[in-house]
Amino acid sequence: MNPEIKETGQLGIVAESRQSFGGSWTELKLDLVASYLEAYSTALKNKGFGKIYVDAFAGTGYREMIGEENETPSLLQEAEEEAARIFDGSARISLQVSHPFDRYVFIEKSQKRMQELRSIQSNYPHLALEFLADDANRAIPELCRTIDWRKNRAVLFLDPYGMAVDWDTMKAIAQTEAMDVWILFPVGIGVNRLLRQRLEDIPVSLRKKLDRLFGTADWQTAFYKADPQGVLPAFEDAGVCKVSQPIQTITKFYQERLASIFPKVATEPRCLCNSKNSPMFILTFAVASRYKPAQDLAMKLAQYILKRAT
Repeated sequence: MNPEIKETGQLGIVAESRQSFGGSWTELKLDLVASYLEAYSTALKNKGFGKIYVDAFAGTGYREMIGEENETPSLLQEAEEEAARIFDGSARISLQVSHPFDRYVFIEKSQKRMQELRSIQSNYPHLALEFLADDANRAIPELCRTIDWRKNRAVLFLDPYGMAVDWDTMKAIAQTEAMDVWILFPVGIGVNRLLRQRLEDIPVSLRKKLDRLFGTADWQTAFYKADPQGVLPAFEDAGVCKVSQPIQTITKFYQERLASIFPKVATEPRCLCNSKNSPMFILTFAVASRYKPAQDLAMKLAQYILKRAT
């Protein structure tokens, strides 16, 4: 097992190992989300609330990072294609629950992918499907602002694709006090690949991107430390250097950021690895509701699903 993944287990992260992208791996992740949607829609069927499902795919693409991040196209394409498979599957799974949602909203910036999504509408003429060809940072806050949360509840599946979702968007979700959100967060393929060995070597444009992602510049002191023991080579001893276990640190920091705006956050996110056992995403969960019975039920379901054996 990759030692970094083994260590993340000590932080309460459920790690996936010996599984590659695609095939049974994707089916397992979709099954986790499907299990929650089925339980959620059943639990709310007689509660008097309108049930809304939102699938948000920010749509900027990992391939945009190739030149900027000096990364191999094949690895970034693998991440993009895997995220796309999960999104395609989650959209269809949401339409197949035993107790359908009253409203479905699919957000996709790419015109090509939006056209593909719209093609599913003819198979579900009895359901209220909406397709928003827009950026998630515009569409999600607008939904959060215009929906009457006294009468409605929602589940959001969010893939911050290419690290495109700003922290202000996450705050808008939390402020509804009525949304549950599943987040496929690019901890390895996204954040870790933006980090240089030394903080001073990160370009200003990438620092601003990380600031928007986390809603703070505090990631700098979380991900970079001085080298008090002098173990780094002489040419690297200037400035502060990247922590030795970045996946652990990034995950912990992101979880803490979520907990600063959401009342409840999953304590054991799922770490998803590629065929080389390198961590690429975490699947995590947060609850916006301030109503304790709703929090308890949502967290019980989510924690059970995230811990399920592979």
